[in-house]
Amino acid sequence: MLTFACVMALLGAWVDDKAIDARIGRATAEVVSSSSGRTVIRFVTPDGAVHSPQRGVLYPRGLEPGQLVRVEYDRSDPDLVRVADRDFELGLLPVAVGVAAVWLVLTPPALWLRRRPVVTLMPKS
Repeated sequence: MLTFACVMALLGAWVDDKAIDARIGRATAEVVSSSSGRTVIRFVTPDGAVHSPQRGVLYPRGLEPGQLVRVEYDRSDPDLVRVADRDFELGLLPVAVGVAAVWLVLTPPALWLRRRPVVTLMPKS
Protein backbone atom coordinates (compact mmCIF):
# COMPACT_ATOMS: atom_id res chain seq x y z
CA MET A 1 0.00 0.00 0.00
CA LEU A 2 2.86 2.38 0.84
CA THR A 3 4.53 1.62 -2.50
CA PHE A 4 1.27 2.39 -4.32
CA ALA A 5 0.84 5.68 -2.41
CA CYS A 6 4.39 6.76 -3.24
CA VAL A 7 3.97 5.92 -6.92
CA MET A 8 0.67 7.85 -7.00
CA ALA A 9 2.33 10.87 -5.36
CA LEU A 10 5.05 10.87 -8.00
CA LEU A 11 2.47 10.43 -10.76
CA GLY A 12 0.49 13.38 -9.40
CA ALA A 13 3.61 15.56 -9.36
CA TRP A 14 4.36 14.52 -12.94
CA VAL A 15 0.82 15.45 -14.04
CA ASP A 16 1.13 18.86 -12.33
CA ASP A 17 4.48 19.44 -14.07
CA LYS A 18 2.97 18.58 -17.46
CA ALA A 19 0.12 21.06 -16.86
CA ILE A 20 2.62 23.79 -15.99
CA ASP A 21 4.82 22.95 -19.00
CA ALA A 22 1.82 23.09 -21.36
CA ARG A 23 0.93 26.70 -20.47
CA ILE A 24 4.02 28.01 -18.70
CA GLY A 25 4.20 31.41 -17.12
CA ARG A 26 7.20 32.74 -15.25
CA ALA A 27 7.46 35.18 -12.36
CA THR A 28 9.54 36.14 -9.36
CA ALA A 29 7.89 35.24 -6.08
CA GLU A 30 8.49 36.20 -2.48
CA VAL A 31 8.48 33.42 0.09
CA VAL A 32 5.91 34.49 2.69
CA SER A 33 6.19 31.58 5.11
CA SER A 34 7.71 28.14 5.25
CA SER A 35 6.75 25.15 7.37
CA SER A 36 7.06 21.40 7.07
CA GLY A 37 3.55 21.23 5.59
CA ARG A 38 3.80 23.87 2.89
CA THR A 39 5.66 26.94 1.73
CA VAL A 40 3.52 29.97 0.93
CA ILE A 41 4.63 32.37 -1.78
CA ARG A 42 3.25 35.51 -3.38
CA PHE A 43 3.81 36.58 -6.99
CA VAL A 44 2.32 38.91 -9.60
CA THR A 45 1.22 37.74 -13.05
CA PRO A 46 1.58 39.97 -16.15
CA ASP A 47 -2.07 41.07 -15.83
CA GLY A 48 -1.22 42.61 -12.44
CA ALA A 49 -3.02 40.01 -10.34
CA VAL A 50 -1.33 38.97 -7.10
CA HIS A 51 -1.38 35.22 -6.42
CA SER A 52 -0.66 33.33 -3.23
CA PRO A 53 -1.60 29.68 -3.84
CA GLN A 54 -3.34 28.07 -0.85
CA ARG A 55 -1.60 24.73 -1.49
CA GLY A 56 1.76 26.47 -1.50
CA VAL A 57 4.53 25.98 -4.03
CA LEU A 58 5.71 22.64 -5.44
CA TYR A 59 9.30 21.54 -4.65
CA PRO A 60 9.96 24.14 -1.91
CA ARG A 61 13.05 22.56 -0.32
CA GLY A 62 15.48 25.14 1.02
CA LEU A 63 13.25 28.21 0.75
CA GLU A 64 13.26 30.77 3.55
CA PRO A 65 10.74 33.53 4.36
CA GLY A 66 11.65 36.82 2.66
CA GLN A 67 13.61 35.06 -0.10
CA LEU A 68 12.90 35.93 -3.74
CA VAL A 69 12.67 32.91 -6.01
CA ARG A 70 11.89 32.31 -9.67
CA VAL A 71 8.69 30.31 -10.21
CA GLU A 72 6.87 28.70 -13.11
CA TYR A 73 3.08 28.45 -13.11
CA ASP A 74 0.18 27.26 -15.23
CA ARG A 75 -1.18 30.40 -16.93
CA SER A 76 -4.69 28.94 -16.91
CA ASP A 77 -4.41 28.08 -13.18
CA PRO A 78 -1.87 30.35 -11.44
CA ASP A 79 -2.43 28.48 -8.18
CA LEU A 80 -0.48 25.58 -9.73
CA VAL A 81 3.08 26.82 -9.29
CA ARG A 82 6.53 25.31 -8.82
CA VAL A 83 10.00 26.63 -8.13
CA ALA A 84 11.73 27.19 -11.49
CA ASP A 85 14.07 24.45 -12.71
CA ARG A 86 12.62 21.88 -10.28
CA ASP A 87 10.28 19.04 -11.16
CA PHE A 88 8.96 15.64 -10.04
CA GLU A 89 12.38 14.04 -10.59
CA LEU A 90 13.49 15.60 -7.29
CA GLY A 91 11.23 13.10 -5.54
CA LEU A 92 12.45 9.98 -7.33
CA LEU A 93 15.49 9.26 -5.16
CA PRO A 94 13.89 9.98 -1.76
CA VAL A 95 10.80 7.93 -2.64
CA ALA A 96 12.87 5.04 -4.00
CA VAL A 97 15.11 4.99 -0.92
CA GLY A 98 12.13 5.20 1.44
CA VAL A 99 10.19 2.42 -0.28
CA ALA A 100 13.30 0.21 -0.48
CA ALA A 101 14.00 0.75 3.23
CA VAL A 102 10.44 -0.20 4.19
CA TRP A 103 10.59 -3.34 2.04
CA LEU A 104 14.00 -4.28 3.47
CA VAL A 105 12.74 -3.88 7.03
CA LEU A 106 9.36 -5.58 6.59
CA THR A 107 10.21 -8.44 4.22
CA PRO A 108 12.19 -10.63 6.68
CA PRO A 109 9.48 -10.63 9.38
CA ALA A 110 6.81 -11.27 6.75
CA LEU A 111 8.73 -14.25 5.38
CA TRP A 112 9.34 -15.55 8.91
CA LEU A 113 5.63 -15.32 9.72
CA ARG A 114 4.70 -17.19 6.53
CA ARG A 115 6.96 -20.11 7.47
CA ARG A 116 5.54 -20.58 10.94
CA PRO A 117 2.93 -23.31 11.28
CA VAL A 118 -0.60 -22.12 11.73
CA VAL A 119 -1.81 -22.84 15.24
CA THR A 120 -5.53 -23.08 15.73
CA LEU A 121 -7.17 -22.91 19.08
CA MET A 122 -9.92 -25.46 18.70
CA PRO A 123 -11.54 -26.86 21.83
CA LYS A 124 -11.10 -30.60 22.29
CA SER A 125 -14.33 -32.52 22.11
